[in-house]
Amino acid sequence: MGSAVLAHFLLGEKLQKMGVLGCLLCIVGSTVIVLHAPEERSINSVKEIWELAIQPAFLSYTAAAAAIALVLIWYFSPRYGQTNILVYIGICSVIGSLTVMSIKAIGIAIKLTLEGTNQAKYFQTWIFAMVAITCIITQLNYLNMALDTFNTAIVSPIYYAGFTSFTILASAIMFKDYSGQSASSIASELCGFVTVLSGTFVLHSTREPDPPILTDLYTPLSPKVSWYIQSSGEHWKQKDEDGPSPNFITILQQDHFK
Repeated sequence: MGSAVLAHFLLGEKLQKMGVLGCLLCIVGSTVIVLHAPEERSINSVKEIWELAIQPAFLSYTAAAAAIALVLIWYFSPRYGQTNILVYIGICSVIGSLTVMSIKAIGIAIKLTLEGTNQAKYFQTWIFAMVAITCIITQLNYLNMALDTFNTAIVSPIYYAGFTSFTILASAIMFKDYSGQSASSIASELCGFVTVLSGTFVLHSTREPDPPILTDLYTPLSPKVSWYIQSSGEHWKQKDEDGPSPNFITILQQDHFK
């Protein structure tokens, strides 16, 4: 949404009426999610995040996410990556959920360090950093491949939906944010998420399609030469018949052969 608004004012790209509607849907959906979001639990050290990360439930999710990503990378990507958009997007979405969890742990470590409690002395901090770097490199690599292969207007909403869904799932498993929430709050957040997703699809569907690349705009023209000769009352003509093309006609008079 932000890129669409900035492009309208800074780059002069026209934001259509349906694009404005898509932006409004994104704003409304985001507001609903923020208003009903669960409160963040207080964390005092990276060790607490590590304890949450090594829970059996989250370890199972991490193993499943890694297995899905490896299968998509090693089997499906070479075979179907250029034809099926879900292959690259699936890799980015699954790996992206682990990226967010690692970045969240690093952010908490930096915050606590700035407050006076050094978190760099814990090896867990560096494990989270290595996981984050690995996931970010993998995620950006396959996201760029998806953008190079498919239309951006299709990649962006699908990637947003997949990435957000897996991130919410990973956060719910790791931090148990939704354990103390009521059913109405969870339903409201789901409605907000669907609203944002709808706005994203509407916004990207209004984008002007990319102009086609003209590779055969200029084609070499091979001249064709024809002769029309009249001699002794006889007509003789020679012409190359290679399809419609510009012809250069040379008419030779009888005097030319004297």
